[in-house]
Parts: sequence; C-alpha cells; structure tokens
Amino acid sequence: MTPRESEVSDSARDLAREVLIHGPISRAELGRRLGLSPASLTRLSKPFLDRGLLVEASETLQGSTGRPARPLDVPVDAGRFVGIKVTGESAFGAVTDLRAGAVATAERVLDDHAVERVVANLADLVAELRAAGGADLAGVGVSVGGNVADGRVVTRAPFLGWRDVPLAELLESRLGVPVTVENDVTALTTAEQWFGDVRGRDSFAVVTIGAGVGYGLVMHDRVVTTPDSGLGLGGHLPLDPNGPLCPEGHRGCSSAMLSIPSITAQLGIALGREVDYDEVLALAAAGHPLAVSVTNAAGRALGRMIALIANLAMVDAIVLAGEGMALWDVVGDVALAALAADRDPEASAVELFVDDAGFASWARGAAAVAIQAALGRLRLPA
Repeated sequence: MTPRESEVSDSARDLAREVLIHGPISRAELGRRLGLSPASLTRLSKPFLDRGLLVEASETLQGSTGRPARPLDVPVDAGRFVGIKVTGESAFGAVTDLRAGAVATAERVLDDHAVERVVANLADLVAELRAAGGADLAGVGVSVGGNVADGRVVTRAPFLGWRDVPLAELLESRLGVPVTVENDVTALTTAEQWFGDVRGRDSFAVVTIGAGVGYGLVMHDRVVTTPDSGLGLGGHLPLDPNGPLCPEGHRGCSSAMLSIPSITAQLGIALGREVDYDEVLALAAAGHPLAVSVTNAAGRALGRMIALIANLAMVDAIVLAGEGMALWDVVGDVALAALAADRDPEASAVELFVDDAGFASWARGAAAVAIQAALGRLRLPA
C-alpha cells in the first residue's frame, strides 16, 4: 500500500458491491439495503465518485415527491477481465466488462496436460482476449473442475491429472496482472449470484450438467464453500436404483443419469455405434424410441435432483446451467413432472432459471471471481 492509499472499509466495499450488482441504483435504495443514513452514504460514495469508480446515471424522478435523483452506477467499460474455464480437452475464455458481460470469446485445445504446456496455452489465450478487450486488463480468473486452495493453488484436478499446482503464481509471472483460481461450480455460482437472473436473492441453488454434474448453493447471500468443494459430491446423489453405473460404481447417481458422457454412452450402446450429445438430443426430439428412453430417464432424474435440493436446502429458486443444459429443451416437461411428484403439494413453488449459454457461462463465472477479487483489493486515496 502506498502512503497515499488506505484500505477500503467494509461499509465502503459493501457500497461498491451493491452498486456493481444492482446499479443503476438510487441512493435511497442503497441506504435501505445497507442501513446507512444519507450523510453516511454521501461520505462513503464521494471517494468512489472522485476517482471515477462510481458514476451518476441519468437523472430520474424520485418517488411521489417528483424530486430529481441521480442513481449511482459503475462505468462498466472502464476495465476488462478475462475468465477462462479449463477442461480436460480445452480452455474456453471470455473477456468481459465489469459486470461479466462477454465482449469477446476464444478457445484453445489442450492436447497436453503438462503444467508448463497448459500455462503456456492459457497465457496465449489471455493475450488474444486482451487484444480484443479494448480496455486495460484488470484481472484474470481461471476455473477448473477440482479443488482449489486460497484462490491460488489447484490442489486436485482429476480432468487434468494435477495435484498441488500453483496456477495463479505461474500465470501471474507471465501475464503481469492479478490471477484468481477457483473451482468451476463455485465460480459459476458466484456469477449467478452477482450478475445472473437470481441476483438480489438471499438464497438459491445451482445445478450444472456437462462433463460431470455440479451443485452450488448460496445461503444468506454467501456462496457456501467447504474444504470438500470441488470433490463433485453433488454428482453422486442417488436418483434411480435401476440406472447405469457411474465410473465410481454408484448405480443411478446424478453423474450416471445426467452427465454428457453417460447419456451418450447409454444411447451408443443401445444403437451399437458412437453418438455425440447433439445427436442424442436431436434423435430424442424427433421421437426415436431409444433416445427418448434415455433422455426421459435423465429428465426424471433431473426433476428428482431439483426436488431433493429444494426439500433439503429449503430454497425455492434453482439455476440450471452448464454445457449440457440443452437437455432441458427436450425433457423439461418430464423433469417438472418428477419435481412435482417429489415435492409436497403445499410447498412453495420452485422457480427455475435455465442458463443455456454453455461454456460462455463457465467463462463468465471465472471472470466473476476475478471481479470479486479486484473489489477485495480495492484501495482509495487516503
């Protein structure tokens, strides 16, 4: 910290977070959300306004008095962040604005999982996205399927065969900007919390379908994480006692019923040939009986998983996301019927939000944790 800079107080950081998530937002609404008096709000917001970190939006009329008001907002294009989702096969990246809105995307194939080769590919991907961003790069977020410690070290990444890789440090030495690393489901849940359709909700859950099945949870406005986050425990909920086995030997668990590899393998065995996910969904939509059998079983499993989460976590909003969520277009009605069957008829309705942007959502999730980290590093003139 330089002599002219000071730590941002918790109240000031909360103010910046509220404006980032909900702006443009009136001072009256900010005061209500944060429990601040008009004088305190003015005092806290002035350094942000003076430095250009917050701006006053176009004038509006305030309430029944008709008095003019100037809501606070963030200059969303003032900086850029890069988010990268790393899988066993590729790295998908997006350069975003301050609200994780994608400006450009790019992808790199990962044909070698050696740490130095992956780091080199990620650095090249960031360079390409940085050039397309059109503004200064403020930070990079990387999400991986596995365990991450302190936003810095990948302690376990099965898809890459990694253990205890200091990925943030390795990338920062090449890029010269701050890097934050996070579990992919935790990162995507953060993006949904801050910038998705459920922003502003105190509690909700996230279910992801893709190479695996993920589960995220927000309670009391906090993303729930534990030392076991990244083990994929949500991928092994028992859903169908007659279902196929997952690679861990669990019959009919969420991974066995819903992951892309399992769904394609089931239909491929039934047809006697290899199929990809798009073909599975196309055949099911066209009424092919074998494809319909596989996808309807997946739909029932998804509905049951949603009901289990709603019943046990006591949430009434669930986001469905991931690169496999096109499944919903084919079996959404089947899933809703299964949800209703496993839910008390007098219970609150479960509101579902389908995020079908696929890998773009994963990349926005990685960018969101970089934005969150940047807010945590914020300094203001003393």
